[in-house]
Amino acid sequence: MSTVDDKTVVTALRSDLPALLPDFLRDRRWFAGKARKIEAIQILDVISMPIENPSVFLAMSKITYSSGLKEIYDIPLALAPALTSAVADSAQIMEIDLCDSNGALQLSDAMSEPRFLELLLDIIRANSSFAGSKGELHARAGKSFAEFWDPGEPRLIPRLNRGEQSNSSVFYGRKLILKLFRRLEPGINPDLEIGSFLTEKTSFRNIAPVLGRLEYLRGGNHISIGILQAFVANQGDAWEFTLQKVEEFFRGGAADKNAPLNLNRSILELSEREIPTEAAGIIGEYLDWAKLLGRRTAELHLALASDSNDRDFRPEAFTDADQREFRHGAEQLLRSTFQLLRDQCSFLPLDIRESAEVVLGQEGYLKKRLDNFESSHLSVTKTRIHGDYHLGQVLFTGSDFVIIDFEGEPSRPLAERRRKRSPLQDVAGMLRSFDYAAHTTLGKGFQGGERKQMEITATYWQKWVSAAFLRSYREVAAGAGFVPKSQPEFELMLEAFLLDKAVYELAYELNNRPAWVRTPLGGISQLLENAA
Repeated sequence: MSTVDDKTVVTALRSDLPALLPDFLRDRRWFAGKARKIEAIQILDVISMPIENPSVFLAMSKITYSSGLKEIYDIPLALAPALTSAVADSAQIMEIDLCDSNGALQLSDAMSEPRFLELLLDIIRANSSFAGSKGELHARAGKSFAEFWDPGEPRLIPRLNRGEQSNSSVFYGRKLILKLFRRLEPGINPDLEIGSFLTEKTSFRNIAPVLGRLEYLRGGNHISIGILQAFVANQGDAWEFTLQKVEEFFRGGAADKNAPLNLNRSILELSEREIPTEAAGIIGEYLDWAKLLGRRTAELHLALASDSNDRDFRPEAFTDADQREFRHGAEQLLRSTFQLLRDQCSFLPLDIRESAEVVLGQEGYLKKRLDNFESSHLSVTKTRIHGDYHLGQVLFTGSDFVIIDFEGEPSRPLAERRRKRSPLQDVAGMLRSFDYAAHTTLGKGFQGGERKQMEITATYWQKWVSAAFLRSYREVAAGAGFVPKSQPEFELMLEAFLLDKAVYELAYELNNRPAWVRTPLGGISQLLENAA
């Protein structure tokens, strides 16, 4: 067939691609709008990438739905002659008519094309730029790039991670990993921003170092496209590691041991004392891992608060307005979630229903606790934080922990995810994650009296592990501006953040996994017991 110039392809993509994308997008794991009706698609820009056979074009596409907010996606497409596509993947093929003498051309997902994946690494190393009609794609290597890959080494073979959901990741041997953000927002992605700050401006090394970036620039506005990081050898995430240790704990017959497993003290109270010998004997080595994770979490927060000259990272006062805003949002969530719980209460199993009714009866008290949070003067600072901190966001290397994924909660707007908050919100997130880990095993068939005893045992594990984590965190972070100076102030803040997190989890479980409702309900009940 005759050669088709890029300008002709770009023109055809702008006119014909919007009609083809809806069916294509529904098969993409990273597309978040599958449950919404697409009303219109606009191709904002098309950028030609410098490879041939197949040629690749990056289409910046804005999706308008029948309701809700619009979304922008970056869609790299491989273009090849019809019936001769070199794409080895069974991905859906789209056909586009370019009025070529030999007929139509084919489009497919370029992420399935090895030559394109190689190109992504090459352009970052070369600090390349590519112009579209509206903006430019910039690929830039970071200050630490040369420390992790010598171009003189054998070429790194790319491998697409096919298990991801919201993003697309490419592994280059066991050296590097490139993550492409598929749903885009104007501004720098927090994963790139925080990762770059920690890599280049701090000594904190328990992260995957950021080595490069892909960005789309248009009229002075930046949109993060991708982040290149060093690959961290690991044995899986801390969630799976913790579940393994919880199962070992139960298999060890903890519930049968002659020990006072009922704990009537709060996690904060328990963290004020050394772990007793009997608890250490029952729970075992995981207490030491919890302490190490508490240390690494505190070190992370200290690093994020370490630069007083960087406007985006310097600590700021946690103001009355911040307290008022948090209380307002938390109370709104509490009100809507408890109404949802009332609506679904009669459909829940009897034991869960009874717990739900007790918690619902304390709504007024919980609102009062949130009011106390707003009315108290808090002499602490706010900083950048992880924002979506739990065991699944931590890698276990076999000897240490590495903290990953600083994007924040993906459902929240980017501007909100970049805001400074209290680091204790990260602490609350990890404490809730310990609670989930402790009770996950209980979903495996325990019933009646056996389940009741196992609940007591799981709570024993959860409280002492949480106390070990919290004690270590406070020891390492002691004296930092973001740590409340007095015990009452620390308790007030931690309780408010734990409540908000548990209520958020309750809403999620009611909407998605009703069988899991008992875990966040138990977390709320625990806060009520501690306050009694």
